[in-house]
Amino acid sequence: MASSKGIADGHGGRIVPGATATQHTDSNAPVLYHKVKNAEAILALVVSEARLFAGTQSGDILVWSLETYERLRAIKAHHRSVLSLYLSKAHRLLLSSAGDAIVNVWCTDGLNRLYSIYSTYDVGDVFCVAYSAPLMTVYLGAQNTSIQWYNLHDKESRPSLDLTRHPIIRNHRFFDSKGPGGTPTPRLAPTSKPCSGDGQYLEIDKEDIVQYAHNGYTYCMLLAGGCEGDTLEDETLISGGGDGTVKIWSLEETTGAINELKTLESGDDSILALVLDDTLLYSGSLNGDINVWDLETYQLVRRIQAHPDDVLTLCVGDGSLFSGSASGVVKSEYAQDCRRGASWLKGLLKDFGADTDMFSTAGNSNPVVFARFKVSSSGSKQAKTILFYGHYDVVPAEDKQQLWESDPFLMHGTNGYLYGRGISDNKGPVLAAIYAVAELVAEKSLTSDVVFLIEGEEECGSRGFEETVRRNKDKIGVIDWILLANSYWLDDDIPCLTYGLRGVVHATVEVASHRANLHSGVDGSQRISEAMKDLISILAVLSDSKGLIKIPRFYDAVLPLTRDEDRSYTAISKALVSRDPNRGDARQLAEQLKGRWREPSLTIHRITSSGPTGSSVIPHTATATLSVRLVPRQTTSTIREALEEILRAAFAKLCTTNKLTISIDHTAEPWLGVKTNKIFQALEEAVVDVWGPVGHQRRGSVPAAKPRLKPIAKTTPGTSASLTNGSDHHSQATADSPTSPTSPHDYRSPTEQAWKPLFIREGGSIPAIRFLEQEFEAPAAHLPCGQASDKAHLDNERLRLSNLYKSKEIFKRVFRDLPLR
Repeated sequence: MASSKGIADGHGGRIVPGATATQHTDSNAPVLYHKVKNAEAILALVVSEARLFAGTQSGDILVWSLETYERLRAIKAHHRSVLSLYLSKAHRLLLSSAGDAIVNVWCTDGLNRLYSIYSTYDVGDVFCVAYSAPLMTVYLGAQNTSIQWYNLHDKESRPSLDLTRHPIIRNHRFFDSKGPGGTPTPRLAPTSKPCSGDGQYLEIDKEDIVQYAHNGYTYCMLLAGGCEGDTLEDETLISGGGDGTVKIWSLEETTGAINELKTLESGDDSILALVLDDTLLYSGSLNGDINVWDLETYQLVRRIQAHPDDVLTLCVGDGSLFSGSASGVVKSEYAQDCRRGASWLKGLLKDFGADTDMFSTAGNSNPVVFARFKVSSSGSKQAKTILFYGHYDVVPAEDKQQLWESDPFLMHGTNGYLYGRGISDNKGPVLAAIYAVAELVAEKSLTSDVVFLIEGEEECGSRGFEETVRRNKDKIGVIDWILLANSYWLDDDIPCLTYGLRGVVHATVEVASHRANLHSGVDGSQRISEAMKDLISILAVLSDSKGLIKIPRFYDAVLPLTRDEDRSYTAISKALVSRDPNRGDARQLAEQLKGRWREPSLTIHRITSSGPTGSSVIPHTATATLSVRLVPRQTTSTIREALEEILRAAFAKLCTTNKLTISIDHTAEPWLGVKTNKIFQALEEAVVDVWGPVGHQRRGSVPAAKPRLKPIAKTTPGTSASLTNGSDHHSQATADSPTSPTSPHDYRSPTEQAWKPLFIREGGSIPAIRFLEQEFEAPAAHLPCGQASDKAHLDNERLRLSNLYKSKEIFKRVFRDLPLR
């Protein structure tokens, strides 16, 4: 990376003759084997196969040999600091930009200047430069917020130049302005040539400029696509600006002109660095964060708190993301962590005797870990197969407010709980299932084949999972039952079995104007079509004042509530309230559960706009992200079409000149299991056997509440958090031993002897479960392992050791007994 001390370091995995190596405790650590020095600060670096190019604060370009590390050339390239270097893909051209508003194009063989490109506008510093070889077009990003380009195809057909308009020669509006007395400060007489050395001067046409490409300096850019095997249409320009946005531009095939495709909003902090790794775009910002974007869906999939100060440079290599900050600190970020987790899982499964594999996914998504444990008895009939599904990826663990009591990625135990990111969702349950099978293998009592499919993209919508499973279906084989454990109990006390999940359609709705951002005071008028007004207008038609969703045919497929189902909601709510009267009225709780589990819903998550926040701007674009939760018999394809239909119809009624764009980011089908099938029966018996009867007094992590004569009426809808009733993360975890016989046949009143586990549905979505059922034509069941207070996805995520151990015992019984039923 570039160095403010004028030092460029070479690192590698070998020691070359004449170099001094320092011993490291980490055998994989890079070894410094050469160092080259320069008196001036080095601000930019690029490396070809044979040479190292460095741009300096004094405007020079220095060239070293990578074989001998001797300096080959020192070129006086610019009049001010070299801010950016860019090497073409074939390594034949080197482009440099600087604080003198010039872009120079160099031949890497002879190191002679081919072209010197300038703009007739006062662009200020040129922070970044890029080159499209298929289009022969140079792109530059400037301090005056513009993006400009020059198509080298046209250089001979351009009119002759007037070099008095060159930035080095022409008068500067500020530095050459008249001072006191009406006379400007004298300046040196212009030379006949603004640049030393050879090269053709090229002036950017005024038509080849996008002014205000960003509402701030254009700090960084890169080109995506255009490699061998890609089409020209795939090549795009990506830029980052001082307005905190990343913009994606299409490139016209004949002229190289840019057209805005998408704006990615990531806050108000300037975007200073960009790097692309397949379909993942990393952007480094002024506040030290690194945002990770999925360019297939334009979703922000992760935000990394990388540094306490500005992220100035990013690099991807060997599966890792490297970032450098203003404080001189270089960090290797989390790009490789998930893959290391996958490799560790595969090794663990192999050590326990499984046949293992790593299924690659499309693009650069995390792989799917596959394992098969074979039935212990070779003399048995054709073995049945149970498939266990889980995931090893986790959501970010941001701790800007320092809410975590310890490092979220170093597991620790306190008062009977394990704490750490992913301990409950989903690493603990996955390991419980693996160790259950391992014990059966060691005891030679595994009665079926058990297949594990553990993916690494569940938190990002299971990208690539379906295609990967279909591609490897022959190796996975025939599946008889599907089991997963990716959720939690309703409260901290009563074990549950999940037999239903809602589906989801996630969408982004954008309204864009052909105008740039405007000032509401200067330009505000009822004659202007405002993007934000249009967006609010069409969102308003999605539901009425009572919250009913107005999407066409939305409720047509919703199943009616049966009498048995209604009784089950009543039994669940009574069971919860009887254990803690503070939860309110049982009837109201039952209605709340129906609304969260078996009724569809629509949520608008956020609305963003272009331009700085808190300003008097009429935004150029307004964007909303929303989701529709579906229930069984509703399908994502039908709801998706109906959602687009109502939004486009509402937009068509507006007298507007704006443009509407609707994108579906990801979907998941709803799932409804059969509570009476063999796998649920086996799970229910195992839960009762392992956990024993559940008495009527509280036994969770919160002391028992004193009974009240009347339940407290709840006037507002309850949430999942309210069922934990403020569970204390510092209290001593307990798990009572059975004190009475069990009866798994029905829910009982708190005065009777025993309860069976609660059969529940959930409002969330898991994309894989319904897909696996349909793909393998096998029934699925869901065992929640954790408590409601586990705080998955939140700070201080945890899992009680009792739940972990008992979940392993439940899995062990199901893997052993289900094939024998």
